[in-house]
Amino acid sequence: MKNYILILMTAVLLLSCKAKTATNNPIGTDNAIAANATFFNKIKEKSNFQQLKINSRVIVENGTFIPTLDATIYIENGQKVWMNMIAIFLNVGRGIATPEGIKGYEKWNKTYIESDFSYLNKLLNVNFIDYSSLQNLLLGKTFIPINEKDFLVTKNAQGYRLISSKNLTFTNNGQVSEYSVAMDFSNDFNLMQVNLVDKNKTNELEISYLNWTGFEEMMLPKNVKIIIKGTKTSQILLENTRFESSKMDTPYSVPNNYTKTEIR
Repeated sequence: MKNYILILMTAVLLLSCKAKTATNNPIGTDNAIAANATFFNKIKEKSNFQQLKINSRVIVENGTFIPTLDATIYIENGQKVWMNMIAIFLNVGRGIATPEGIKGYEKWNKTYIESDFSYLNKLLNVNFIDYSSLQNLLLGKTFIPINEKDFLVTKNAQGYRLISSKNLTFTNNGQVSEYSVAMDFSNDFNLMQVNLVDKNKTNELEISYLNWTGFEEMMLPKNVKIIIKGTKTSQILLENTRFESSKMDTPYSVPNNYTKTEIR
């Protein structure tokens, strides 16, 4: 059940295992940027859209057969992320995230979850995941808290590389985790890749954003790839096939006789 619920709540929620993958440096010679205020202001810009509908295909590879899922993702800026999932023409689940927390249900096992964002922080061993960071992750925007003094910016032919100058410390329920962070941006400041590596190098996460396209006044990624390595390797691909800005209804209610799954 957990894999399907995590899919519903986007790639972040799919991290039910500890994350691990390698950090890849872009090809080219890096040169440190002395005056980088413009860079940091650009990568931390907030979204100014009202609503966005995304049609997407979700492909999960984790050693267990999961059919390709057709997803409708609807985002009201700063208010909610709603998702509906279909496999082989059958509705298999639905989920919604708001600033208060996340909810989701899946039909195969007739189960549902309700949680605040401590669930996500527990999965990732961080303390910064909230609604805003979840929305930013979906849209290919910077979702990790960025403090200019904690990072070094370099420029190369492919764009910009942002590397943490020290391990970033995240606390969750009294547990402290430390990660090194590397982020690659294009010359147009589009986020291309994010790497998080824990201090013991046992858990790593890589998220790649590819094929950026213009939609109205936004730039959006058409492909999102998440590679997770820990005790096992998993890969999640989101293929965004269509973007719309029209409003839509986002019904959510758990069907009768479903069992709540406690998050431990």
